[in-house]
Amino acid sequence: MVPPVEAFPAKARTGAAGRLFFHPHDDRMDAMTTFTAKGIVAAPVLPMLPDFSIDWESLRSYLAWIARQRPTAIAMNMDASEGPALTREEMLEIVRVSRQVIGEACPLVSGLIVGSTAEAVAFGKALKAAGAQGLAIFPPFPTFLGNPVPTRMIYEYHKAIADGVDLPLIAFQFPKAWGPDFPPETLRELVKIPQLIGLKEASFDTTKTVETIDTARALPRKIGILTGSDTFILEAMIFGCDGALIGFAGTATAELIQMHQAVVARDFPTAFAIWDRLGPLARYAWRPPIRDYRPRMKEVLVLQGLIRHAAVRPPQLPVDEAERAELRRLAEQARLIPRGGQRAAA
Repeated sequence: MVPPVEAFPAKARTGAAGRLFFHPHDDRMDAMTTFTAKGIVAAPVLPMLPDFSIDWESLRSYLAWIARQRPTAIAMNMDASEGPALTREEMLEIVRVSRQVIGEACPLVSGLIVGSTAEAVAFGKALKAAGAQGLAIFPPFPTFLGNPVPTRMIYEYHKAIADGVDLPLIAFQFPKAWGPDFPPETLRELVKIPQLIGLKEASFDTTKTVETIDTARALPRKIGILTGSDTFILEAMIFGCDGALIGFAGTATAELIQMHQAVVARDFPTAFAIWDRLGPLARYAWRPPIRDYRPRMKEVLVLQGLIRHAAVRPPQLPVDEAERAELRRLAEQARLIPRGGQRAAA
């Protein structure tokens, strides 16, 4: 049973595993500057019906399943949940429904996907009013497309959101060719923003991941570095990432939580045993073209009995039969489903 929120100290509340609980009536979160984002933040897919509308029934049961496994947080309106294909009203309703389902089991983070600073502040306030307890800040494309992106532009964008919305923020480092990739001088500026608690390191590049970890260690205050590179989650944790904000945790939630706990305990044989099962599926699902990880993961979740349909919103395309068969084989190998059948949702 999840303890009532009043059982934790006032304002921001942290658990032993780095979980952060916000009292719904707190106007400000004074402890957020001392919180370190760590552990597994699950970024679920968004279940849809065959007509490409949101499957609210599946979303409720699916989120409840994830929340019961007690991840550090759940992040909706992310790329995994097809955030760029959603309307603003859909995003707000997703936050309202998600907060209702999750309750106080763990914090709810929302992606903030907009194109301008003024829009980011206004929509960030709306997401907060709907129930978001933190924001993952997507780069405003096309302005931030390509590298280098001026440090001043990145800093001022995040600072305006921090001042205007006043929620814990997680910055988002994209693959190097997309931008921005947050060089050391940019991270040193960003940590001056007290609301910034972490960085999703989704470069999908081991050299950049190590550079980011090394830079974070030398910063004047601690922020959590959460890998978003689904193809080498364990390796990123061993390099020094504090956890993961990851789409793969929308299907292998308990397994990734256990793997992270093993890394923290330096029980590497257990961690590698888990990743040896999961890694082939993650690498297959997030192989090029990487955009297809969404329908691929939805196929696995259908096999798990967690959502009803693998529909993705156009122009995204579904997988073909050959890919579907290989996903089944790898899901069986990962022990996410029994051989020859579906796994009933726990």
